[in-house]
Amino acid sequence: MSACDLTPRRYELVLPPGWVRIPLREGTKEALETILFSHMGQVPEGIPRDDAMRFRLEMRRQLEKQARAARRNGGLDLYLPVLPRGGIFLMASFIVAELPIGRDRTVPPQAVLAQLAAEEVPGGTAATVDVAGAPALRRAYRSAPHDEELPTRRVDYVIPVAEDPGRWISIDFSTPGDGDIDSEFTDVLVELFDAVVGTFKWSYE
Repeated sequence: MSACDLTPRRYELVLPPGWVRIPLREGTKEALETILFSHMGQVPEGIPRDDAMRFRLEMRRQLEKQARAARRNGGLDLYLPVLPRGGIFLMASFIVAELPIGRDRTVPPQAVLAQLAAEEVPGGTAATVDVAGAPALRRAYRSAPHDEELPTRRVDYVIPVAEDPGRWISIDFSTPGDGDIDSEFTDVLVELFDAVVGTFKWSYE
C-alpha cells in the first residue's frame, strides 16, 4: 500500500437529529434547496401559514450569508439545525475548515498544538484532547457582541489530518444559546457539540 493510500479521503461525523451539512466548496446551492423545501416543512410556532414561504426565503438568505462567510474563511462544510425543537429553532452552528498552520511537515503535531495552547485566549481555556485517536486541541471562550450581534459561546477543535503532516482542520462551534451564554441550556448545546466531535473519524474509502 502506498503512502497516498494511507491518506484519508474525507472525515465523518454523526449528527444529532435535525442537523444538516451544507458543503461549501461545491453543491452549496443544491444543499440549500433541499434544506428549505424538504427538511424545513415545519416553521416555528406563531408564524402564520401564509407567511411560511416568506419565512423560508428569509432563512435561505441567512443561510447563504453564513455559507459565504464560512467559505471565505476556508470552510469545507457548514453544519446547523434546521428542524425546530419544541417549536423553537436552535441558534447554533459549526464549521469544518482547512487551517493554514503547521505547513512545515518536519514539525511534530504535538509542537504545533503546544504553541497554539500557549497562545492567550481571553477569558477562555485550552486543553489537549484526543480526537480520532490522535492529540488535538480544544479551545473554549466567550465572544463579546459587535453591533447588533449577541454574545456567543464558542468552542473550536484543532485537529491534525491523519497521515498527512503539515495539514490541519478546525471544527468551530458558535451559539448564543437562549440569550444567556452561561445558562444550563447553553451548556447543553456545548455538550452536544462536544459529543458530535467525539464521533469524528477519518475515512479512507
